[in-house]
Amino acid sequence: MFVQTRSIVVEKGNSGKVIERFSAPGVLEEMPGLIDISVALNKKSKESEEVLILIRWESEEAWKNWEKSDAHIQGHKNSRGQEKPEFILSTTVNMYEVQTIKEGKVYGRQV
Repeated sequence: MFVQTRSIVVEKGNSGKVIERFSAPGVLEEMPGLIDISVALNKKSKESEEVLILIRWESEEAWKNWEKSDAHIQGHKNSRGQEKPEFILSTTVNMYEVQTIKEGKVYGRQV
């Protein structure tokens, strides 16, 4: 499994805009090899808000296929020249090759 994280730190009161953008339906969900996308809000920050997007792929190859897909490239072309919103303070992207997965004993079972 291959995981990409994107941490977006925004000015207080603006996390909803980022959450809405990454929660909306899009072409990414149609990509072969995509497992899921999770969008989370860090509740500990006082001065700003952090939205974490976790994108899980079956493999690094599946992610690479997304990166070089027409849909992904077109999306970047469409946003070329546009300034990022002023409320975005920083964005950090990381990539991980998953080494171990441990499932909870009751996950998926009705209790």
